[in-house]
This record gives sequence, C-alpha cells and structure tokens, in this order.
Amino acid sequence: MRLRITTPLTVIVDEDIDSLRGEDASGSFGILSGHAPFLTALEISIVSWRVDGNEHFCALRGGVMTVGDKSTINIATREAVTGDDLAILDSDVLARFRVDADVERTEHVEAMRLQFNAIRHMVSRLEASANAGEFR
Repeated sequence: MRLRITTPLTVIVDEDIDSLRGEDASGSFGILSGHAPFLTALEISIVSWRVDGNEHFCALRGGVMTVGDKSTINIATREAVTGDDLAILDSDVLARFRVDADVERTEHVEAMRLQFNAIRHMVSRLEASANAGEFR
C-alpha cells in the first residue's frame, strides 16, 4: 500500500506501508492491503503505520482520508507532525492542535456574532426608515 499525508504546504509522508491505524468520529479503525475504497473525516488524532515491523506515527489536525482502488491511502490535513515518540505527540502536539481548534471556534463564533449584530442594526435602520415613510 502507498501512504501519502499532505498539508496545504507540503507532503509530510509518501511511502509504502504494510498497515495503518486511524481514528474518525466513530472510533479507531485499521487498513490493510486490499481494503475496499473508503472515505472518512479524521479527528484530531494520531495515525500510525507499520513498515517492515517498525511503527511510525503522525499527529494530524483532523483531515480527510481516502483509500483508493489500488490500496493507495491519501490523507489531507491542515497540519501534521511526524515523530517516533508517541507520548510526546500525544501530550504536546495533540494538545496544541486542540487548543488551536478551540481558539478558531471561539474566533468563528465572535465573527458570526459581529455579523449578526451588523445585520440586526441594518434591518432596524431600514425598518425605521420605512416607518418614517422614506421608502415607498
């Protein structure tokens, strides 16, 4: 099988592998050679894969994974960090990814709140103008 992990800026991993473990909203799953075509949205998590009995890891900031007809596994993610120390990836990198995602959610909510307030203000001004007879 061929594994390819990409971010918008670079290719993180591009190698032949024996198996892969990942995690989506439904839980953990495994991919072996000959797997049926597959598409899933990945959580902020760590994927692991084996090459000749050696395990490798990559922390992902979510993403989309596809398994193609020829057992090609493509993972597209916003950010990825590879490493051999699972504990560091889990404690440091995933924690940072989660904090970044929380900050982005908060910023998104604040931006939406500002937009809704601006719309409400415009609607109230239009209603006041219509009631004053400016629009007929």
